[in-house]
Amino acid sequence: MTAALSLADADSPAPVRRSRAEREAIVLDTAERLFAARSSRSVGMDELVRETGLGKMTVYRLFKSKDELVGAYLARKAATVLGHIDELLHLAPDPRAALLAVVDSVQADVTRAGFRGCPFTNVSSEYDDPQHPARSAAADYKFELHARLERLAEEVAPGVGEDLAAQVHLIVDGMYLSGGLLGPDGPASHGRDLAERLIDIATARSAAGDAA
Repeated sequence: MTAALSLADADSPAPVRRSRAEREAIVLDTAERLFAARSSRSVGMDELVRETGLGKMTVYRLFKSKDELVGAYLARKAATVLGHIDELLHLAPDPRAALLAVVDSVQADVTRAGFRGCPFTNVSSEYDDPQHPARSAAADYKFELHARLERLAEEVAPGVGEDLAAQVHLIVDGMYLSGGLLGPDGPASHGRDLAERLIDIATARSAAGDAA
């Protein structure tokens, strides 16, 4: 009997041991899929735990609450998006091209299959408390994006970069909002042309200021 049990035990698959980072990735990947399909508020923790295939205690050791999980989801999304933007900026031949590359990346996002609007706006708007982790993560993302736009805009049009960055940022937000509601062929399709015009106007203003 002992030998039979030992043989059976030897044939049984060893339990999967995952690192904390791997478990967090499973939970956040699951949350992203469910939140994108519906909304963060409509997804309960019990459903999310079932979908992960992990134990309830495992999930709650990683994220103590649904609020914390939603904030972590947006924080990870922000790191991914900003990393992609930084790569675009690194590859751009000059600051003007870099600014337009940001707008082009938004256009590509708006036109992709299954686009449902900006996840930072969509998720953060579900929570009224300005201190909610989702609101904080979304605000941090917007701040980091604006800082990049402002740095580039000041290189493109010294002296008026702050205005130009605000204008391009509004174009980005407007493309996401309009694209989500009216589709990519609506007003969002004019974002690139508008950005080019505003950059040209800002460049001319900057040059006029330098000449003065």
